[in-house]
Amino acid sequence: MSDPTTPISAAARTRARIDTSVPHSARFWNYFVGGKDHYEVDRRIGDEIKEIFPGLVDVAVTSRHFLGRAVRHLAGEAGLRQFLDIGTGLPTADNTHQVAQRVAPDARVVYVDNDPVVLAHADALLTSTAEGMTTFLDADLHEPETVLRAAADTLDFSRPVALMILNTLGHVADYDQARDLVRRLLAGLPSGSHLVISDGTATSEGMIAAAEAYNASGAVPYHVRSIGELAGFFDGLDLVDPGIVQVTEWRPDFQGPPDPATAAVDAYCGVGRKP
Repeated sequence: MSDPTTPISAAARTRARIDTSVPHSARFWNYFVGGKDHYEVDRRIGDEIKEIFPGLVDVAVTSRHFLGRAVRHLAGEAGLRQFLDIGTGLPTADNTHQVAQRVAPDARVVYVDNDPVVLAHADALLTSTAEGMTTFLDADLHEPETVLRAAADTLDFSRPVALMILNTLGHVADYDQARDLVRRLLAGLPSGSHLVISDGTATSEGMIAAAEAYNASGAVPYHVRSIGELAGFFDGLDLVDPGIVQVTEWRPDFQGPPDPATAAVDAYCGVGRKP
């Protein structure tokens, strides 16, 4: 019989916060990109949405590919060695630190999430080269100054940082609030830092219907926005070519016409440099 005075471990407290009765955005996305960390409830809404809008799978997969290309550019051509990845999501192949440290073994990466599902899998992200460093913060996008203070234990804010917020800002329902959160995060970063954002966009009836079906499932709502609203997050920054484009069109690895299967993907992205 257990001793009622025995402290509950942090891992146990985290697991107790996980609700498997309703879909969850990180698990749902993990299902779409071919991961293994999801439950029947996530697969059920995922399959339902595939019937409504099969293109959402392309959004998930091509957004993940954009992450890799953006990180390779920033660690390579742009010379950045520090990454602050907010809204980490569940670990899959080629996470931010893995991509960055292949290019620059001394890269430092701080992951930030406060989702119990993600926290329960955080150990899978805590690997690093000997020259670099990878850490994970249990912190909230809605508290930018707290995030920056905690990240300063790993990152040197006198040097440029890549701020990455991928497929996360839709959890902030109010657009003006979302812009303010991004602004406050950037305010704590020096000149030469970069902002990287990608997100699903309300650019087709199918995507809008998929978002409505997901939000009606009991999951924490996710709000898809217009291309113009996504561009608004980069106000005051110098956009890196090719600007605000579909995720498939941001510095693709191939030459020639885009794959017609993903040419009209409902996900846009951008990378901007802080002057």
